[in-house]
Amino acid sequence: MKRIAMNPDSVFTVQPCLRPLSASDGEDIFDMLQEMPYDEHGYVNGVHGMNYEEYKAWLVREEASAKKTEIEDGWKVPQSTYWLYADGKPVGQGKIRHFLTDALREAGGNIGYAVRPSARGRGYGTVLLRELRKEAAKMGIDRALVTVHNDNTASIRVALKNGGTIERVTDARHLIWVECGKEEKNDSIACAK
Repeated sequence: MKRIAMNPDSVFTVQPCLRPLSASDGEDIFDMLQEMPYDEHGYVNGVHGMNYEEYKAWLVREEASAKKTEIEDGWKVPQSTYWLYADGKPVGQGKIRHFLTDALREAGGNIGYAVRPSARGRGYGTVLLRELRKEAAKMGIDRALVTVHNDNTASIRVALKNGGTIERVTDARHLIWVECGKEEKNDSIACAK
């Protein structure tokens, strides 16, 4: 098998790839989401603790959310969800909010991401954010806001490795802007279906 070096600290046997959420996603995604905490550093994984039938209904709702264009319930903006796969296994989840409200400019931002605990420390967060930036560019987002809790130093490093610029630091979080797709417009890594 060909080994691919992504950065000095990480070597993957197969290039990681990004796949959009689908209502037909199965047990591999369900298992990953059960491994990931419900709320860690502000990243909410609403599937944690659900049963499989609830998860399948959640997939349908999330797939529909990606197709919306308006704010729902006065606050929920459309968002698209993606899975990062490595060596045939899902290792991370990312979300792109299609636009921001005033509240999301303070907490939430455009892009959120998380790596399953058993896959951390291998560079997947950096790859995941890079691929999400490319997807955001396809949606017409030139710059995306990433808000990171101050105690989440790993995620702050991921955003900075992706060319992020710290706009400001509040008592709770870093507000970091990342450019979307400028240097890598046409080389997204999509998973084969």
